[in-house]
Amino acid sequence: MGVALERISGRELYGRTGIQLVPINTVFQLAALVDARDPVLESAQTLLLVPDLLHYWLCGVVGTEFTNATTTSCLDPRAGEWATDVLDRLEIPARLFPELLGPGSLLGPLRDDVARETALHGARVVAPASHDTASAVAAVPFRRADAAYISAGTWSLVGVELSEPLIDDRTFAANLTNEGGVDGTFRLLRNVTGLWLLHECQRAWALGGNDWSYDELIAMADGAPALCSLVDPDDPSLAAPGDMPARIRAFCRRHGQDVPRTPGEVVRCALEGIALAHRRAIRLIREAAGVDPAEIHIVGGGARNRLLCQWTADATGLPVLAGPAEATSIGNLAVQALALGELGSLADVRAVARASFAPTAYEPRATDAWKEAYGRFEELTSGAGRSTQEVLSP
Repeated sequence: MGVALERISGRELYGRTGIQLVPINTVFQLAALVDARDPVLESAQTLLLVPDLLHYWLCGVVGTEFTNATTTSCLDPRAGEWATDVLDRLEIPARLFPELLGPGSLLGPLRDDVARETALHGARVVAPASHDTASAVAAVPFRRADAAYISAGTWSLVGVELSEPLIDDRTFAANLTNEGGVDGTFRLLRNVTGLWLLHECQRAWALGGNDWSYDELIAMADGAPALCSLVDPDDPSLAAPGDMPARIRAFCRRHGQDVPRTPGEVVRCALEGIALAHRRAIRLIREAAGVDPAEIHIVGGGARNRLLCQWTADATGLPVLAGPAEATSIGNLAVQALALGELGSLADVRAVARASFAPTAYEPRATDAWKEAYGRFEELTSGAGRSTQEVLSP
């Protein structure tokens, strides 16, 4: 990341691509190959992202699906084209980047050898919204246009749907990202570290001989004291695999808070922290984009977590509609149906989702207590979480 930003500033790169600055972005991986003089860049004919490679193996078509392409920091979302000037400045060969394919592109029949091996004769290959969050958001059963969504899993992707990218100083400072969606939409969102904290806690306890189920941990958390100690899920100390319960306790100790002792207290601390980080993301989107969501749809695996859903409603003061949990798969199937003419529009996709999956509703409770907790949360996180400036700092 540092190598690339020596050649093009973070602000300029964001201005061209609209994508948050994180080291995993494709552009930084390619810049590292350039810096290492890796011969693969010269010998390669084409760069394919993983979904596009699968499509190539299935039907032989070479191309990059748009929703995934937008996340690479190699594409100009306003023009809908690869940002070749950015690639040239970073000495990344632009010739590697193939034609862009829209979500819902009908690519063609299976290759003959694949059809013979699978006995799927006559099957056709469709490029869905191949970025998982793009497929998930396509399946959000929005009932009003001014709603926000949270695709909740290992990460929580907190955002709103727009008709065009929003790239300016405010969205840059808030480290908001603009990712392509279905039917010409864009997802303005913020990444929040999500149920990663709980998964790592569960793994650490299992290694110690306590193989508690997810439901058992939720029940323990439900019985623990509320809003005692708060943790920022986006703190860098919580990012890597390891002994997450010890890291959460260390965070609380470092910030002069009571240290959670029992597993229930640790899980409650983690889930309440994620809920408060959801509120922070909604605030940043509201301030940067002028969008004031009236309710929140939670989809993905986190929609099954009743505490996270309820506490997100409590923390944000907004009604939460939870479900469907398998939104990514549903969106993938629905975009295939669009490509085959079985559905006519994104509005049709969402009408089918609404008719097929009844959400669980959560109304805000104890909002004064959560408001006070958010004040404490802002103090221990400097009020902004991982801002762009913090990302760019050593």
